[in-house]
Amino acid sequence: MAGEAVTLQLGHYAGCVGAHWWGLQARGCGQLRGAGNRDRGAGWRAAAGEGTAGNGRGKPSWFFLLSPDAAPAPGSSTQLWSDYLSVQLHPRSIYVLQQYNHDGDSGRLEAFGQGEKLLQDVGCIEELEDRLHFYVEECDYLQGFQVLCDLHDGFSGVGAKVTELLHDEYSRKGILTWGLTPVTHNVGDPQKNFYRVLNTALGIAHLSAHSSLFCPLSLSGSLGIKPQPPTAFPYLNYDASLNYHSSAVLAAALDTLTVPYRLCSSRGSMMHLAEMLNFSGRKVVAAWAAVPFPAVRGHSLPDALCAHQQDVPWKLLSSCGEQKVSRCFAQSVVLRGICKENPTSASHVLEQPCVTLPPYPRIFSSLLSRQGFLPDNLSSYSAAGNVAPYNYFAIESNPVGQKGLTKVQDPFLSLQGRK
Repeated sequence: MAGEAVTLQLGHYAGCVGAHWWGLQARGCGQLRGAGNRDRGAGWRAAAGEGTAGNGRGKPSWFFLLSPDAAPAPGSSTQLWSDYLSVQLHPRSIYVLQQYNHDGDSGRLEAFGQGEKLLQDVGCIEELEDRLHFYVEECDYLQGFQVLCDLHDGFSGVGAKVTELLHDEYSRKGILTWGLTPVTHNVGDPQKNFYRVLNTALGIAHLSAHSSLFCPLSLSGSLGIKPQPPTAFPYLNYDASLNYHSSAVLAAALDTLTVPYRLCSSRGSMMHLAEMLNFSGRKVVAAWAAVPFPAVRGHSLPDALCAHQQDVPWKLLSSCGEQKVSRCFAQSVVLRGICKENPTSASHVLEQPCVTLPPYPRIFSSLLSRQGFLPDNLSSYSAAGNVAPYNYFAIESNPVGQKGLTKVQDPFLSLQGRK
């Protein structure tokens, strides 16, 4: 076993992704119990009588949440991440920022500098360190930290200071940071767009500097000043305007992308994964996914790939812009839900599929079987059911990440010039 991992979720959207992710892990542990396929200790606290996760197995969850004070208005249909959190939290897991609101026209944590300043307060930093040490001291062997951080608002500044703290105090541990952004829409407010682009650019620069590996995750077509159509999966019917839906897709990606250091049989760790992908010091990587991978029961993986010779079924999850010619330096590939008897060249193969029971949204097409397989007579692929049979996920180190960062910075520079 590689060791435990402490997870920090910074921001409202990070809470949305995390709520789905922990639900998937709880259901995955139920299926994998006794199977020896995945390291259940990597993200879960040992049972100690301090509250149990929703799976009823006496496995309290590892949580460290930093989230704004958020409450929907009366009669509002707005869903908070806590509405679909299916596991219980330790009392010391949630740290609410009383100074800021999640919604409203005022009192919001909007700017990178606000987030940085917040972590310069002596009382705040002491509370952060105290809670962090509480979880670290419970680890038999800490392999590192998983940081989920919002990029689009002031939490990018919070994340910059938090990862700097982790880097200074735990320099020999892995720090894998996932920069999260909800699907952006043209709000018609130049100032809000300016803040979003500025927060994103500064967040990527600072978070990647203090992390072992940094990967932006978003279904938004672009992180720049001009919103692009969201990423479309031909077999997912999700509403991009709902954080409840978009965060569920990213959570499925996280649950699979992190498998390499959560396998019981794996000899690698967070740091090993980071070092493998850190080509010449490149810390920013891009993620790709096929959710679910188009598969027909009884057909082999090569059969499915041959059906997509012209248009590969996986989509970019990092909003960096796709390249026509691959310039991949290194990659980690995970195939999930495929029998190991079928020969593949994937880096990691996990037999158990991704179980997407409620409160996971029903975003799969009704054309799939209950087990998530495609019918033999269907030429175009869609998805449904409670299980995604094959899932393809990859993290790549290539110029795509740098290209995406340039796209974010260029509009910011032009805005700065006009100002």
